[in-house]
Amino acid sequence: MARKAKPASRRKAAQKRPDADASLRKHLVELLKGGEAHVGISDALADFTADKRVVLAPGFEHTAWQLLEHIRIVQWDILEFSRNPEHVSPDFPAGYWPKPSASPDDAKWKKSVQALQNDLRAMIELVSDRQADLYRAFPWGNGQTLLREALLMADHNAYHLGQMVDLRRALGIWNQ
Repeated sequence: MARKAKPASRRKAAQKRPDADASLRKHLVELLKGGEAHVGISDALADFTADKRVVLAPGFEHTAWQLLEHIRIVQWDILEFSRNPEHVSPDFPAGYWPKPSASPDDAKWKKSVQALQNDLRAMIELVSDRQADLYRAFPWGNGQTLLREALLMADHNAYHLGQMVDLRRALGIWNQ
């Protein structure tokens, strides 16, 4: 009968093998950046013209603008939760989605894209920091860890960026 390893023994094993921790951090960074098996943010958002950003394609629930803002808001929320014990998340679900009538100009679109990229870089810096314990539960949460939050961010981004790619194809703007 196999015995389950205890969390403390896993941490001790990782401490004995610093290369394992460095490898995990490297893989987390790659996952957060996208690429490889997932589309990257820049590729998903590239060449999205102003006239297509608010088009609701047949069979789709959200516009490109709504998806971009949703990804940005959720990513910001995950980042702030991970580094700020005083952070208060937006109301769910209304606080995580822009109003359907919202229509961004180029400056608003670029500002949202820039904020998305800045917050992604901040999370990458956080998980890359060797002083940050990936496994320790945040005292202000309900058992969440930096590892869990980084994986949550990567998963959430990948899901909605996939929707963005599908939307681009439906609108005839996906170039491969």
